[in-house]
Amino acid sequence: MKRHLLGGIAVALLTAFAAKAQDQVFGTDTDAGYAEKIWAAMREQNLIGDTMLRAFPYEGVEPHGKMLETFYSSASIDGHDGALIVKRNFGPEGVTADQVLSDPGKHLGAVTVMFRREEGYDPDNGNWFWAKYLPDGSLDKNPNGMRLAGRVAKGADAGCIACHSGAGGDYLFTTDHLPAE
Repeated sequence: MKRHLLGGIAVALLTAFAAKAQDQVFGTDTDAGYAEKIWAAMREQNLIGDTMLRAFPYEGVEPHGKMLETFYSSASIDGHDGALIVKRNFGPEGVTADQVLSDPGKHLGAVTVMFRREEGYDPDNGNWFWAKYLPDGSLDKNPNGMRLAGRVAKGADAGCIACHSGAGGDYLFTTDHLPAE
């Protein structure tokens, strides 16, 4: 009887875990794979890496970093051409533009990205795919250990989508002019 009860509990827990994983709106293996393709596209465009293009850093706000560089481009991922917004996030507190310019690798904390996916990907949120990479190209994770890629924090009160929805229909705070898709 005890063995049957424990087996039933184990099945119930596995079923609940599988249902939760299926309902996960971001950070899935599929999202991580897509994020790898975006990282490769950024490398091809010299938006990351040792030979990355540079811009004059400007003062940032949380959660992105104290100094930022933003690039507006486009990329082709899996046969879809979409707008690509790349934001390099520099820190720590008190870092200056001159310090970032003289040693960007020392101060780079993360690279945050928005990529406009195909129609129907996430029409409620402009079809944007969101990702936050660490400087080595691995995906950052939230406090619960979920990879920050895909529909990050969809339906939540905080996070990428919640914050950027305040920018209006294009989800961009810095410009109303996206690259042609």
